[in-house]
Amino acid sequence: MLDGTDPSSLIMLAAIALAAGAGGGILAGLLGVGGGIVIVPALYIALGLAGMDPALTMQVAVGTSLATIVFTSLSSGLGHYKRGAIDTGLLKLWAPSILVGVVIGAVLGGIVSGLILVMVFAAVAFLVALDMILRKPSEGVEPRNFSKPVWAVIGVFAGGVSAMMGIGGGTVCVPVLNFLGYDIRRAVGTSAAIGFIIGVPGALIYAATGFGQENLPPFSVGYVNLAAAVIIIPMTTIFAKVGVKIAHSIPPRALRLAFGCFLMLTSLRMVYDLLSAA
Repeated sequence: MLDGTDPSSLIMLAAIALAAGAGGGILAGLLGVGGGIVIVPALYIALGLAGMDPALTMQVAVGTSLATIVFTSLSSGLGHYKRGAIDTGLLKLWAPSILVGVVIGAVLGGIVSGLILVMVFAAVAFLVALDMILRKPSEGVEPRNFSKPVWAVIGVFAGGVSAMMGIGGGTVCVPVLNFLGYDIRRAVGTSAAIGFIIGVPGALIYAATGFGQENLPPFSVGYVNLAAAVIIIPMTTIFAKVGVKIAHSIPPRALRLAFGCFLMLTSLRMVYDLLSAA
């Protein structure tokens, strides 16, 4: 059982949070994913090793990740904005429907079984990884346009899945925008900004739905663990700038492969955990 008086469990949690913050920050700037694709599984593993109730582990990992994404997305989004890699028109069009999806996904994520969240995380990450690794985008394709209702449906889906997975939106938004003909760097930059829209309401809802829940780690407000967040936030904010520099200095194809490989590894780890729990 995770105990705030046990120095060894707290030290282990802090060490993993530091590593997750650095890795998540680099990926946030590099891939526009908000860092959650690293932070969620890292916290999931750390809390499990520290003896936390498995039924609550995923909710705490997701809620805490969303809280850190608020700050990570600001750092990486600003870096991409300075390089002209954010489509502000698309951001204004998409933001309202993404916000609706976040509210729906966060409410569901706070009340359903943690194993369902693991399944959602693993399945979506696996499908997106296959797309990013195997598909070869056509050169010189102009971005496609749709009616506002179509964009709204896509936005609700992206926001809902992102809130349930504890990620900043890049896992869903980057491949969708790239498939629709957007340059991979503009897709990454715009998705980094979308992370803020997902992180703020998502973290607040997870904090509210978990409020009063027993057997949570020390320093938790609902399903958001403040101790882990305080460690992760400065690390992701600092290292997001490193990721932005890398994203604008490597070939687009290499960027797609890096994105897909990280997602595939994450998905396989989650599948392993599901099989172990069966």
